[in-house]
Amino acid sequence: MTIEMSVSTTNHVRKSLSTEAAHKLATTTKSEPQMQGISSRWLTRMLPWTQVSGGIYRVNRRLTHTVGNGEVEYIVEGSQARVIPQELRELPQLHDLEDEEVLAALAQRFEQRDLEPGTVVAEFGNPMNQVMLIVHGKLNKIGTGEYGEQTMVGILAGGNYFGDQCLTDNSAIWPVTVKAVTRTTMLVLPRQSLDEFLDNTPALREQLSRVADAATKPQNKQGEAAIQITSGHAGEPELDGTFVDYDASPREYELSLAQSVLRVHTRVADLFNDPMNQTEQQLRLTIEALYERREHDLVNNSDFGLLHNCDLKQRIYTESGPPTPDDMDELLSMRRSTKLFIAHPKAIAAFGRECSKRGLYPDPVDVDGHRVPAWRGVPIFPCGKIPVSDTQTTSILAMRTGEKDQGVIGLHQVGLPDEYEPSLNVRFKGIDDQSIISYLVSCYYSAAVLVPDALGILDNVSVARQAG
Repeated sequence: MTIEMSVSTTNHVRKSLSTEAAHKLATTTKSEPQMQGISSRWLTRMLPWTQVSGGIYRVNRRLTHTVGNGEVEYIVEGSQARVIPQELRELPQLHDLEDEEVLAALAQRFEQRDLEPGTVVAEFGNPMNQVMLIVHGKLNKIGTGEYGEQTMVGILAGGNYFGDQCLTDNSAIWPVTVKAVTRTTMLVLPRQSLDEFLDNTPALREQLSRVADAATKPQNKQGEAAIQITSGHAGEPELDGTFVDYDASPREYELSLAQSVLRVHTRVADLFNDPMNQTEQQLRLTIEALYERREHDLVNNSDFGLLHNCDLKQRIYTESGPPTPDDMDELLSMRRSTKLFIAHPKAIAAFGRECSKRGLYPDPVDVDGHRVPAWRGVPIFPCGKIPVSDTQTTSILAMRTGEKDQGVIGLHQVGLPDEYEPSLNVRFKGIDDQSIISYLVSCYYSAAVLVPDALGILDNVSVARQAG
């Protein structure tokens, strides 16, 4: 044992102090605590924030006759699907139907159809003979151009419906041809089955009759009650009287919140504050986490999140899967003054690949000193909070922002008690018997879409790279 130690000492003779020993007596140069979860949060930075003094923001709009334009949800068990009865209220004609027994009985009348690609399920000009609920798959809506050529005027996908006009109009015809692009499952309510059900349910027939009467009232192409205007007249004709009718039940957004309780031991707060204040660093990272949650909720919250508050008429689907310049142009064309796109980084990369295939290299734009990718001069900001599904599909958002432009706005309240940053406060909760200091950190926020066309979404965006 003595010989082994002698050999070891001979082989590791030190001529100076080791760094491991020296740094014990030296002040090291160190960084602040780092956090990998911090992102650029472009959505939060680009949204204009509106002060909500009362905690609730009411969006007053003109009266709209078309309601219930949402997505229909289903229960799928194996290869069989059935519509959730309450989801039938997403059809505008059934929006105010409160009788759940009638809804359940009507839901049982829907028949499942499994379609192969290329199947024509409706043909332009023929009588509208069924209500179609799309469970999954993709169908093209094909119209006729000025010179008789076929043009694609839209896409139907899971959650969409078509043919609902036949609920209130016996003489309705198909306005376009509908053709399955992929294997498609749909639930269908044939006209004959509908008529039999209405004969046995007079209350529903009366309600549908009232809905049909409301649809005949003057309205603009957005479904808003029309404002009567006279123009191009000469002489002294009697002018039409008018008034602007308002929605009697406007949407109200209550501020949501994210909270956390920060705990710091008094020993740490007392003894380990040089050169960095431990409480301040703990608080800084907690606030960063709250801000990340805020942006996640602005995108994904089921109540006010942008992905859940886009009007169905403002949702479109990619033609071929990846986001192409044609898809982005279609998304742009649906609103005036689009200020920005928000997309997952994978979607931005997929769009870049599609541009490269066509030999297109869009110029980036400068935003606050950052070079940001753009399309048609509209910046495309990354947002990792937009989900990517297991099938490698995601969504791209386009929006107009600001109250003056009737766009998308963020909601917050400044001037809170114990405010630490705008709409975020830190409250001291006390010290417990274990010498732990507690602080309640709260952040208040929400978002509002002032008019439906302020926000549009390109859905079913494939971000997977093609093999080979």
